[in-house]
Amino acid sequence: MVFTIAITIVAIFALWGAFAPDQLADTANAAYNFSIQNFGWFYLLATLFFLIFTFYLAFSRYGSIRLGDDEDEPEYSTLSWLSMLFSAGMGIGLVFWGVAEPLSHYLSPPEGVEGGTIEAARLSMRYSFFHWGLHPWAIYAVIGLALAYFQFRKGFKGLISSTFIPLLGERLVNGWLGKMIDILAVIATIFGVATSLGLGALQIAGGLDYLLGIPNTVTSQIVIIAVVTVLFLISATTGLDKGIKILSNTNLVLAILLMLFVWATGPTSFILDIFTTTLGSYLQNIINMSLRLTPFSQGTWIGAWTLFYWAWWIAWAPFVGTFIARVSKGRTIKEFVICVMIIPSLFGFIWFSVFGGTGLHLEMFDAAQLAAAVKEDTTTALFVTLEQLPLGTIIAFIATLLIMIFFITSADSATFVLGMLTSDGKLNPSARVKLTWGILQSALAVVLLISGGLSGLQTASIVAALPFAIVLIGMCFSLLKALQAEDKERRQREKRQRQELKRLLEKKELY
Repeated sequence: MVFTIAITIVAIFALWGAFAPDQLADTANAAYNFSIQNFGWFYLLATLFFLIFTFYLAFSRYGSIRLGDDEDEPEYSTLSWLSMLFSAGMGIGLVFWGVAEPLSHYLSPPEGVEGGTIEAARLSMRYSFFHWGLHPWAIYAVIGLALAYFQFRKGFKGLISSTFIPLLGERLVNGWLGKMIDILAVIATIFGVATSLGLGALQIAGGLDYLLGIPNTVTSQIVIIAVVTVLFLISATTGLDKGIKILSNTNLVLAILLMLFVWATGPTSFILDIFTTTLGSYLQNIINMSLRLTPFSQGTWIGAWTLFYWAWWIAWAPFVGTFIARVSKGRTIKEFVICVMIIPSLFGFIWFSVFGGTGLHLEMFDAAQLAAAVKEDTTTALFVTLEQLPLGTIIAFIATLLIMIFFITSADSATFVLGMLTSDGKLNPSARVKLTWGILQSALAVVLLISGGLSGLQTASIVAALPFAIVLIGMCFSLLKALQAEDKERRQREKRQRQELKRLLEKKELY
């Protein structure tokens, strides 16, 4: 049922985007603007709640509970595990926005700050940390933690609806309400991935145009999607232990090497200074930024950036959270939270310091006019920056390769998740199901790329974030209820054991 209904809805949107892209974009934008204007407060409060909730679980008495049986060991090494969750989570986003976002905020900072100033530069880095730091990873951690706990410790199906059994009961979860939750998760995933494939093709095509002069046309974008599709389908058929694992490790190595090169050949001391001061500013202002709205000035910056990001991360949560859960068996709750939230966030902070810091230094002190180039074409921000460094063209080619591998990994991970969600939660969905979803998401991306309906689909997927945020809050309370029940049972068992031991000792003294 989930597979059939999800396919039908996706097909309807694909046809809508193909034959009436402007109408789809207008409708999606109206729905998105309504949700942001009327529920912006809800997005901010919900995301802050997820952050507090996950840290509470990690450092509470539940932190030692293992995501699996007590004797289970982690299925993957820590490095491979971090590589996979990072690649699925936001690896490609960091490559795309590492230079572009700080420079965008530098030109157009939040309300009350003049663009192109020193204060604008400070805020540009702080908000880049904020948008890619602890908050988005808290969203992913909530759903990943709930799924992993119920799947590996309680033996439930690997479905998002299954996490509601303690809260709603099996009857509702196995009925129409559970199916609706799973269908919403599938639609958000397929929309998000199809959009990313299309936008990724645009970025790769923009890079090839900048580097090689290959025209950035719809034809070249379709060829890129076709090549990427073949590659990720080959990877998808090899399973987690080969395809995704190998590609994720390769991603991480290439990303670190690229980052180290830019740090070494760029303004090294300036980058270290930026990292230190921005980290302090971020931690000092995290609560203020988490709850910041502009009701008196009626500004649009928060809605265009922070609220857009929060909605985007929530819309992506079914995909990323399900994948993270799948590879996290054997970890404790405390280990899961620390590794899923703190380590990727720290890597993101370093990444933005290196690439964003280099871009700002070139713009502010070397008169490179990067901000104007970013404003004209965001997809070229990274390539324009790298060309200012030694061996810039060669490094830009490596960056393009990194982008392609990230997209292959994301699409590969998405087909795996879609296969799980539409195969009754199977840990290893069949190759046929994964191939079906892989072809469908690529076909959807091509259709919408040709018709110009990509932006409408992207906005439509973010609209799904509003109901799914409510789903995530419900997951938190369901997980907490299950953990409390397990802890109560554990304490009762320990009490019985102590009583039995006391009885045996007393019996021994009698003899």
